[in-house]
Amino acid sequence: MEFKENYTQQLQRLNEYQKAAVFDESSACLVNANVGSGKTTVLITKVMYLHYEKQIPYEQMVVLTFTNKAADEIKERLYALEPEIKEEQLWGFGTFHSVCLTMLKKMLPVENLGYTKEFMVMDPDEELEMAEQLILTYQLKIKYKNRLKRRLEQKNSKYQDDIEKLKALLKEEKRRQDKMTFDELLDNTCKLVKMSAEIEEVSKKNANLQDNENTGMQDISWIIVDEVQDSDEKQLELIDCLKKTQTCFFAVGDPNQVIYSWRGSAFHIFYQLKTKYQATELTLPVNYRSSSEILAVARCFMQQGDTLQGGRENGDKIQIRNMYDPFQEADYLAGRIRELHASGLPYRETAVFYRLQNQSEIFEHVFEKEGIPFEVSLKKTVKDIPVLDWLIRVLRFSVNPKDKSSGIAALADKKYGDGMSVKEAEKTINILSENLKTQTEILKSENAKSGSDICEKMLEFSKVYVSKQVALPEDLWSYFSLENHLHPTTASYEEDRTYVMDFFTRMITYQKEQQKNVVEGFSEFLNMASLYGTNILKKEIHNENDTVKLMTLHASKGLEFSHVFITGVNYGLIPLQTKSFEEEEEEQRLFFVGITRAKEHLELSYYASPGQYRAAPGPSRYLRMIPGNLVEGQEKDRESSATHLQDLKRQILAERGEHRELQEAGKISGGKNPSANTETENISAENETVTTKKRRVRHPKYGTGSVVREDDMMLTVDFDDYGEKELMKMFGGLEELP
Repeated sequence: MEFKENYTQQLQRLNEYQKAAVFDESSACLVNANVGSGKTTVLITKVMYLHYEKQIPYEQMVVLTFTNKAADEIKERLYALEPEIKEEQLWGFGTFHSVCLTMLKKMLPVENLGYTKEFMVMDPDEELEMAEQLILTYQLKIKYKNRLKRRLEQKNSKYQDDIEKLKALLKEEKRRQDKMTFDELLDNTCKLVKMSAEIEEVSKKNANLQDNENTGMQDISWIIVDEVQDSDEKQLELIDCLKKTQTCFFAVGDPNQVIYSWRGSAFHIFYQLKTKYQATELTLPVNYRSSSEILAVARCFMQQGDTLQGGRENGDKIQIRNMYDPFQEADYLAGRIRELHASGLPYRETAVFYRLQNQSEIFEHVFEKEGIPFEVSLKKTVKDIPVLDWLIRVLRFSVNPKDKSSGIAALADKKYGDGMSVKEAEKTINILSENLKTQTEILKSENAKSGSDICEKMLEFSKVYVSKQVALPEDLWSYFSLENHLHPTTASYEEDRTYVMDFFTRMITYQKEQQKNVVEGFSEFLNMASLYGTNILKKEIHNENDTVKLMTLHASKGLEFSHVFITGVNYGLIPLQTKSFEEEEEEQRLFFVGITRAKEHLELSYYASPGQYRAAPGPSRYLRMIPGNLVEGQEKDRESSATHLQDLKRQILAERGEHRELQEAGKISGGKNPSANTETENISAENETVTTKKRRVRHPKYGTGSVVREDDMMLTVDFDDYGEKELMKMFGGLEELP
């Protein structure tokens, strides 16, 4: 069989360490996989080995990943080797949340928890909106509303207000609207799996109960986990719930890449799992990604193990560059990247890393001016595309009339909806949902807002389309009368219409592929959109577009590039100022992750004048941890004339309406060449100014406040209602008040 031949060829390409992991017979095995050691290859080959050599059906495997990208890669490689695989066979292959969604929809009696099989997934922002609606409806007294999300997550509150009442109302409202949060997908799956286990145990003891409801769950023979070091408590609990006595466990990960403690992951995960399951621990020590010089630098920042071995030839020594400020850095990088591209290196093989997202903005503007194609890695959701944010609310209420909060938000939207107040929208929804009158009579009633055609269409959608197998984008456009809501006379109309029709097309394609009726298919698609954001609309930044990639160190995890530039290696940026030893250790692991993304060339840089008040001038201690023999002799930095850099600053700042402000403050006057200071490491931090006279400003989102700190690039404003916020001058959108 062709597949078995491919499998055999795959085995032959493995090294001895990889084969040991694939062939391991332990009931529980943890594979400590160093960066670039082929862990994904090992994981996929393990699945193939279990299926072909051990005769384990795919249906009896649960393969859990942390990203949709990783799950898709595993599935695609299996499909490529064995095209006959059916999608339902791989029900257990996916992210933790997507697998739980499948189990709740198709295998577990979710009705026992007060939900229907048609329940919808809601993101954290939607839950917060629901909470705010409940506060308004029930006139609840809640302190510190600006911290509402955090307060809802806390188990015990030290404040005397209605927060516990709000939590109870929120829990009930989610059930009433048939909606679950991401965390509840995990929690409810665990609850139902435990309930099913109890029923099964009782059934064994009492033959009369054999006819009890069958959950439809397949016996799980193997649980396989990718990037296990990223697991949080809820995910570990899910693994524990799914793992029965006879279930085998196999996981790969790297403790040196624990960089998500703020999300619940912990450095001790490996030890915890090894102890709990009495697991065998194996190692994949050979890195096939990076040159020996880059690996030698990476070893300086490893916190666990000393087995990182190189599998490639020697390469270039790394470079450390001293830049005056981010403007000079961006100018230098534009020229350097242009040179690399002229020498034959594709743009997509180049990446620029930084610690904070706002650091990308200067690079973006300079690259745009210099004609360097680029992409910025951002964790975007549909909320970043207003018309899709509104459309999804319309569709969610249409396929699930219980989802009142989506209906209310759709009607209350000022740009695309009916522009109702939240109270008006809620009243209209309640009347339309609960009154026994016909839709037409209700809409004409004095209690409902007249002309709410979109509301009528949303409520009728399920009835009209439940039996239909086909829907066309043009029909949906016409059905919801979207021409009236997107307003053809507005500047955004053409772009909005393109977004909408593309979304309809993708939704319909998915519905047809799943062979569902329109309502069921759309409902599943919308749940996916909640789980994966805009990834469902556009490929992630690792795609093959020939562009330079700009991203934070966190976003770089899992990617690789020929040339990597890590910028701003100043204390206060890399690493950030930390409050604990644990946080400091994680900053070091994050730097390790960034270093190990590079294959051939790595360049680190720091600023004499970083322009962020938290950042100290001069190199951070991380650069002094690198032995001199690994660093190429410091070249004279690319010359940038004073005139050129000053003009560059003026151009960028003028575009954002900040030029006059800086000119008046004397920040861009004078003829001193900034590159003349590049050899001075210990420059005083006098570029940061703590204002004595309080300047009053107004921000379009945060309102009025006082400037408390300012430097060449940044402002810190103490807003009256929001506290301190740090803003870039050129993008802050601040209005000076008299």
